[in-house]
Amino acid sequence: MASPTALVTGATLGIGRATAFALGRAGYRVGVCARQADRVEALVAELRAAGIEATGRPADVSDPQDVQALVENVSAALGPIHTLINNAGIAVIRPFAELTLEEWDATMATNVRGLYLVTREVLPSMRAMKSGWIVNVASLAGKNGLLGGTAYTASKHAVLGFTKSLMLEVRGDGVRVLAICPGSVDTELIHKSGFDRRNREKILQPDDVAQAILGALALPPRAMISELDIRPANP
Repeated sequence: MASPTALVTGATLGIGRATAFALGRAGYRVGVCARQADRVEALVAELRAAGIEATGRPADVSDPQDVQALVENVSAALGPIHTLINNAGIAVIRPFAELTLEEWDATMATNVRGLYLVTREVLPSMRAMKSGWIVNVASLAGKNGLLGGTAYTASKHAVLGFTKSLMLEVRGDGVRVLAICPGSVDTELIHKSGFDRRNREKILQPDDVAQAILGALALPPRAMISELDIRPANP
């Protein structure tokens, strides 16, 4: 049986990077994307050096043409996409009074519009195959408030609502949908945003989230986890 193909968005850093390597080591062919071409090229080279069949291209997930080209490229090179990891996301953390319309729109464009566009492009082939996984990387901020996080939190609440509703629509087609909700993770995103300055040794690592995703994907076809919270064990 041919190895399944996975597509990971926002794959060059943090959770996306860790998940791309974890999937590859588990036997997946791996397609990746991010906005910066040089980072995508470097990641694909690293994946291949690790013995993983991989391809990728730069893409802005909020751009329909970029998304179409990405999915066509990955499918042509590696085969139909069986597993989609919607990981691309940004976080702007600042008081609402200081939040600009441009920052609000950028957050929603990547975190919500991008989720819609990539899923829309990949889902038809999953339905045709009667098999597939869509994993949406949300956040515990999708369930709670976050000081200074009106845009980010609103976007992650939207990710959770999208995931819950899509799961109900496509489960009968053999497509399983999961929202994974990490707490604080030691990534560039969290440190650039400045909203978590706790001990980096105690918060989650990207590999922790990647392993949680792999565990969900390993379930037999008759079972699925639809929502998974992951927290530091001893923050």
